[in-house]
Amino acid sequence: MATSRWTASSAQATAAARTGTPGQEAVPARTAALRRRGAVLERAILDAALEQLSTVGWNGLTMEGVAAGAQTGKAAVYRRWPSKEDLVADALQAGLPRFDEAPDLGSVREDLLALCRQAREAMFSRPGFALRSVIHECDTAQAERFHGVIFEGVVEPTVKLLREVIKRGIERGEVRSDAANSYVFDAIPAMMMYRSKMCASEWGERDIEEMIDQLMVPLLRPTGA
Repeated sequence: MATSRWTASSAQATAAARTGTPGQEAVPARTAALRRRGAVLERAILDAALEQLSTVGWNGLTMEGVAAGAQTGKAAVYRRWPSKEDLVADALQAGLPRFDEAPDLGSVREDLLALCRQAREAMFSRPGFALRSVIHECDTAQAERFHGVIFEGVVEPTVKLLREVIKRGIERGEVRSDAANSYVFDAIPAMMMYRSKMCASEWGERDIEEMIDQLMVPLLRPTGA
C-alpha cells in the first residue's frame, strides 16, 4: 500500500476547517460544505479521492471515505460517479501532472537527466502515489479500466518528450540515427516503473545518473563514437 507525505497536512487542514482560524468564530465543516456546488464540489471530491488513494491505497478507498474527506454527503459522490472505478479514473485524469515541454540543455545526457527528474517528481507526487496504488493493487479486470488514463496521462506524454530529446540528439550527432524507435523510447519509463515497484527504488540522483550513463548513453551512442 502506498503511503503519503500529505497525511499530516491533510489532518491539519481538516482540523482547521472544523475549528476556524484564530480570531474568528468556528465554522462547522458541514455548513461550509453545503454551500459548495458544481465544479468547486467536484474538485473537492476528486482531491479527496487522490488523498485516499495515496494514504490507504486502492483497496482501502471507499466512497464513504471520499465523501468524508471532501466534507460532503455520500449521495453527492454517487450522483456524479456511480462506481469507485469511475471516480478514481477521473481523479487520476484531473490530478496527474502535465509534461508539456522537453528539456533543451544542449546535450542528450543533460536533457535525459532533466526529464528523469521530472518523472521522479511526478512519481512521488500525491497523484503519483495514487496512480501507483492503482497499478499495484488492482486485479487484471479492474486495471483494464485505467489503461487509457495511464497511457494518455503518463506513457504517451513521456514518450513524446523522449522522442523530442532523442531527435535533437540525432540532429547534433550525439545519437545514432536508428535510435528513434519504440524500444528505446520505452527504456526509461519501463526501468523507472519496474525498479520502483520491484526494488522499492525512490530514484535518487545517483540512481538516475547511473541509469543514464550506464544504459541510455551507451544505447544511444553512434557506432564507432
